[in-house]
Amino acid sequence: MKDWAYLTTVEEMEAATNSLLENGKKVGADSWQQRVKNQTPHCGFGEAGTCCRICSMGPCRITPKSPRGICGCDVHGIVGRNFLRFTAGGSATHSDHGREICHTLYQAKEGGNYQVKDPEKLIRIAKEWGVETEGKDIYDLAHEIAEMALLEYGKPFGVQRFLKRAPEYTQKLWHEAGIEPRAIDREVSTALHMTHMGCSSLPEALIRQALRCGLSDGWGGSMAGTELSDVLFGTPKPIDTTANIGVMEKDMVNIIVHGHDPSLSEMIVCYANDPEMIALAKSVGAKGINIAGVCCTANEVAMRHGVPMAGNFLCQENVVLTGACEAIVVDVQCIFPALGPLSKCFHTKFVTTSPIARIPDSEFIRFSAETAGENAKAIVKMAVENFKNRDPQLVNIPDQKQKARVGYSLEAIVKVLDGVANSQVDEFGTTKPLLECVTSGVLRGAVAMVGCNNPKVRPDYAHINLMKKLLENDIIVVVSGCSAQAAAKAGLMDPDKAKEYCGDGLKRVCELAGIPPVLHMGSCVDISRMMILASELSKDSGIPISQLPVVGCAPEWMSEKAVSIGNYVIATGIDTFLGVDPYVKGSEEVCALLTGEHGVKDWVEANYTVETDIEKLGDLMIERIEAKRAALGI
Repeated sequence: MKDWAYLTTVEEMEAATNSLLENGKKVGADSWQQRVKNQTPHCGFGEAGTCCRICSMGPCRITPKSPRGICGCDVHGIVGRNFLRFTAGGSATHSDHGREICHTLYQAKEGGNYQVKDPEKLIRIAKEWGVETEGKDIYDLAHEIAEMALLEYGKPFGVQRFLKRAPEYTQKLWHEAGIEPRAIDREVSTALHMTHMGCSSLPEALIRQALRCGLSDGWGGSMAGTELSDVLFGTPKPIDTTANIGVMEKDMVNIIVHGHDPSLSEMIVCYANDPEMIALAKSVGAKGINIAGVCCTANEVAMRHGVPMAGNFLCQENVVLTGACEAIVVDVQCIFPALGPLSKCFHTKFVTTSPIARIPDSEFIRFSAETAGENAKAIVKMAVENFKNRDPQLVNIPDQKQKARVGYSLEAIVKVLDGVANSQVDEFGTTKPLLECVTSGVLRGAVAMVGCNNPKVRPDYAHINLMKKLLENDIIVVVSGCSAQAAAKAGLMDPDKAKEYCGDGLKRVCELAGIPPVLHMGSCVDISRMMILASELSKDSGIPISQLPVVGCAPEWMSEKAVSIGNYVIATGIDTFLGVDPYVKGSEEVCALLTGEHGVKDWVEANYTVETDIEKLGDLMIERIEAKRAALGI
């Protein structure tokens, strides 16, 4: 094993968190660590997926004494319905994020709050959808595409437009399995209808709809969210930033943006750089304004503006506990209601901005595309004026910070590959240089690592240690969401240092391409970028996605969104490895469908593997990659 001495270790991060918790004790602050203890042990029926509360005859719990619910549904039907409902919740959430981006694009105009930052990508999408672009005003085209994208949510006929991006082989599998997603909202609605009392209880039918509902997210709502965010805010390209709690600045106004919708954070970043606001900050005794991000919003502003990343999901309370957070400004998803009472223990302003995420003990400022500028300016001004209320005795900012290079969109990856291609013999604009590295054995394969933190496991430990294991074995890692931030906080995205701890092959690739061994692809919705990358690798190689030496992994997942993601990743043909049980162990039939050799593997040529021992999980991923290589004869 290599000596990863330069990394910020999980132990060091835990020590920093403990010092912040001590800070919280001074003011009587609550913490998720204590709440976990209060909630332990968890409900065994819930963890096994064997309780049902979808009608008022129950709730029903399946036991050896009572093997069926009051309606007669057995454990397999109950577990399957719960799994499908979990998927529907996640698909609805990510897809609604995409819908908001569509509406924002529709409001874009020259000189407005929102403008088209990547017209070339807009034109590419328009041509892909058969829209005439010649001679059209770019904003007229933007509005047309926005409306077409919105119609994908409720169109009465057909399937999702973006499905055509997948290889024909994959499209055929979807068609034959009957899982091509139709209108995005229809698949969520169908899932809820199927799981209503007196409807589906056949596990196979429920799992097929779970895949379909997931695909409507990954190849529908999330893909729209990603692609149209690029049109609005710019397609990410490599940019250097810093990560971990040490990005908070003692002498500056610290504003934390948290959530998932870049429409808010983009405007906050804009007005934090406003000379008027900076002058105001200096007038109250600060040296300036420091914006930092938490959770997926952090990924969004980091990869487009180089804004520092303070931490991921389970770090959201830490930024307040530093005593140096003037405002934590949130939009939607993964936001602790605990931030309200916690902020009251300090001087921090807790600002909510969306009617979808109304939280007690917050200051609500309704954010909309029409009023985005004045909303953002008001929020930044509120934070700046709050600086004078900071208690210097409570300021505790741990000295932890790492350099990170982020922003590897598919377009950016292809550009990097073009830089190492041979202009005399190679075709530019493809993934072929990467494929050559894989077929030659210089790289053994790739892992797409995604997902949340989960208090059920040691936060960040699985992400960081799995990545280290994979890098040492010449396996490149692409990341998004909280997994990306775990890597950044540890130092695994430092292109100068991280390469030194890779296997010889991966190290050479990093040196030639000038990349870190862990590639940041964005936020959770941007896992759709990974699906397009896998599709392009398949098209360029002529090999089905399911046969490529590529796997997915969510070692610390916790949300409904993660289940939807997992379902569209395996439905795309990528074997997916989980470190937290997905609440299906109560049904052997459902487990067999999801993880066995028959079931989803028969339909889409990929399945789940669940292993809570992280060392074993890493070994299983490497074994699967090597088995795929052997099957290809490489």
